[in-house]
Amino acid sequence: MSPSATTDTTSLLVIGAGPYGLAVAAHARERGIDTVVIGHPLDFWTDHMPAGMFLRSGTDWHLDASRVHTFEAFVDARGLRPEQLDPIPIGVFLEYAAWFQQEKRLHVRDQFVTGLARRETGFVASLDDGSELGAERVAAAPGNGYFALLPDWAADLPEGIGFHTSDLVRFDGVGGQRVLIVGGRQSAYEWAALSGEHGAARVDIVHRHDVPRFERVSWRFVDEYMDATIRIPGWWRDLPQTEQEAIARRFWEVGRLTLEWWLSPRLVGDRFHLWPSAHVVAARPQGDETLVTLSNGERLLVDRVLFATGYKAELANVPYLAQLHPDVDVRDGSPALDVHFQSSVPGLYFPGFVATRDFGPFFGFTKGCPAAAALIVEGLLAG
Repeated sequence: MSPSATTDTTSLLVIGAGPYGLAVAAHARERGIDTVVIGHPLDFWTDHMPAGMFLRSGTDWHLDASRVHTFEAFVDARGLRPEQLDPIPIGVFLEYAAWFQQEKRLHVRDQFVTGLARRETGFVASLDDGSELGAERVAAAPGNGYFALLPDWAADLPEGIGFHTSDLVRFDGVGGQRVLIVGGRQSAYEWAALSGEHGAARVDIVHRHDVPRFERVSWRFVDEYMDATIRIPGWWRDLPQTEQEAIARRFWEVGRLTLEWWLSPRLVGDRFHLWPSAHVVAARPQGDETLVTLSNGERLLVDRVLFATGYKAELANVPYLAQLHPDVDVRDGSPALDVHFQSSVPGLYFPGFVATRDFGPFFGFTKGCPAAAALIVEGLLAG
């Protein structure tokens, strides 16, 4: 890339227009930082989550570090009733994100960054239309789509049989099929419900742990952790390991071992079969079907396998970072970050899922958006 080819520059380039990208860009602009945000707004939410999905959180989770254009403010402005938000349909959150963008007068350049490189005055980004954009600093917020986790045996399945849940969000094709879902958390059981509601003949759910509880839970306990993250520089990483583990365990118990109350009524009927405390030991084609053998000896003939196996940060999976990746201090797939989310490459920041190693599990969720935006912008202004 040649700096002379760059026709446009900005103080801050935000790559990614998901919740974290929008939150950082909006707060930076409010604090007077010249900012360009590039990406398709909420593309992971629109392209990799089903339209029939519901949120696990409440309207207290929002995007605004200034606490003005919150989800609750949107609900008031729209006159939405409580019964419309219990639980919250994904479409309502998407409407909130669009409203937030409009209220913040935040223009998103609907393009994609194909490469990012360093130069003397900062960075230069290559865009998908062949143009380049110079930036003094960059906040990269790659979506979870880069980090879908699959078991090794997924590669043994015939083509067109196995899908990560993030890649199967339209269920028209499951009618009459036998669907095996691998995993036992929220996405596993929600995708099972959606498969059944779209006419799947049989739905099997297999996971290594016991059947989770289905009941109302409160996420309010996370508030104090968000406050501590903002008030105390390096709060999470400086906690004793025992305290980190205790917080992570509580987060796991509320967010993983307990699933939403509104799921269980949708999983009633003889088409649903649960296989707790088990896992897949073999999967092989058998004609037009796939024969799956479980660790408990059960053998299942299935037409489709859905992997609700979550995500794991792996910065090397982000294509536009290929040139910079060797310069970034990466630990277990995640960038090592300072107290303002800045990586070992000066001026390169990483909010969101890839920050969970240094900031805690909350940053894999939208709950962390305001805190990440506040700390990044604080660092930008101080720098």
